Amino acid sequence: MESEYKRIVLLKGLEPISEYHFSIVKSLLARDLKLSRKAQNEYNRIQIADLMEVKFRGAACVDALIKLYKDIAELKELAKTLKNEKLKVAKGCKTKGITIVKKIKQDKSSTEKSTSTPNKTLEPESINDTPVLKKKKNKSIKTEESKMQLTQEQSQLPEPSRTSTLSTESHPQTSQMPPPTPPSISSTKKRKDITIKTEESKRMKLFQQLSHLPEPSTTSTCPTEGCPQVPQMPPPTPSSSSLTKKPRLKSVPKEASKEEGLQTGPKEVMVLKATEPFAYAFSEGEKKMFHATVATESQFFQVKVFDVSLKQKFIPKKVIAISDYVGRNGFLEVYNASSVSDVNADRKMEVSKSLIANANATPKISHLCSQVAPGTFVNGVYQVHKKEVRNEVISYGIQDSTGQMEVIVYGRLTKINCEEGDKLQLICFELALGQEKQLRSVIHSFIKVIKARKSRKQSLNPDSSMQTSLEFS
Repeated sequence: MESEYKRIVLLKGLEPISEYHFSIVKSLLARDLKLSRKAQNEYNRIQIADLMEVKFRGAACVDALIKLYKDIAELKELAKTLKNEKLKVAKGCKTKGITIVKKIKQDKSSTEKSTSTPNKTLEPESINDTPVLKKKKNKSIKTEESKMQLTQEQSQLPEPSRTSTLSTESHPQTSQMPPPTPPSISSTKKRKDITIKTEESKRMKLFQQLSHLPEPSTTSTCPTEGCPQVPQMPPPTPSSSSLTKKPRLKSVPKEASKEEGLQTGPKEVMVLKATEPFAYAFSEGEKKMFHATVATESQFFQVKVFDVSLKQKFIPKKVIAISDYVGRNGFLEVYNASSVSDVNADRKMEVSKSLIANANATPKISHLCSQVAPGTFVNGVYQVHKKEVRNEVISYGIQDSTGQMEVIVYGRLTKINCEEGDKLQLICFELALGQEKQLRSVIHSFIKVIKARKSRKQSLNPDSSMQTSLEFS
């Protein structure tokens, strides 16, 4: 039964929760389970379940989780699930135990009833018949004795030996009742039938006990002392890699996922890339931010981070937890350092190569012109084939293998050094309608210039394409 409760703790209690909530559970149980700070960081769900099984015996390990989950808003429903699962196990074991006890009592009662009454009848008959046996020695009686003796020996043999051929002369003699006289043959026959029925009853009782034994994981539920115990191997412990392995995605998203409004989270994501912090406003003091791309195992997101101290957490391939963020215009907006937290160091996230490729992909100009709705924000790298300065506005003509498009740049971004032949890395540019569709810079837009390689000397310049591409990759 204890292993049934451990199964609930591991599969129904610990496995479904996020890494963030799992860290909370380990912290709250650290004192009871005697977990050091290092153990809290290193122990996985299986190890914690093992410790809980030892510390909290039986249903108490489930009760410990229920008590914790009731105090965590996001896990209150899971607490109800754990409570229901615990009741199912307790109810099932109680019903099974009652059924076994009733069945055994019935068998015992029927056996005693069938053996006690005939024995009382046989006792006086056997005593009265004894002197008669001494007087009668004729040949017919001896023949009857031989037949009766053989029949009695056969009835006392174990079940398998009934099918073998036996001879009266060679078979070893066992202790027997005094041979009856002809008048007592019917009584002896009754007794032999009772012996067979008793043996059959014993075998049936054993069979019923074996058939009612609980599953291998609940050997401790046997209610009687005579219940045979079957040695069993412990169930194999699944490795952590098998628990974290996820099925391959049927379809990989080609566009960033969107969320709207305040989201409490936490959302566990792996960082794919991040820009350097940059100043986007100066009217009331300098304000800085940076852009990032993150992914789960099935989606990717564009993120605006307005606390540049978080840059140290947005490291490529690192798994982090984001909470209390705002979904707006296709971006996840993070404002406070407390909204981003580290997760367990051994937490791994399997993000497919195809999903990463789609998250880093540049949309084709033909696709932007024909299929993307105005107001959408675009990220990508494009070749500059024309530059035109218009007062405080600069117009760039960009192109790829599918067509050409105009990019309009305002304010602080007009001061960047970009010429024809260079490439522009555009982040957070709005797709708008002019004479035709065009990309326009907004307050949070970011540009990185990838200079064309004109000479070996220029390629070693700090503003060269090598440094720029590595910085954002």
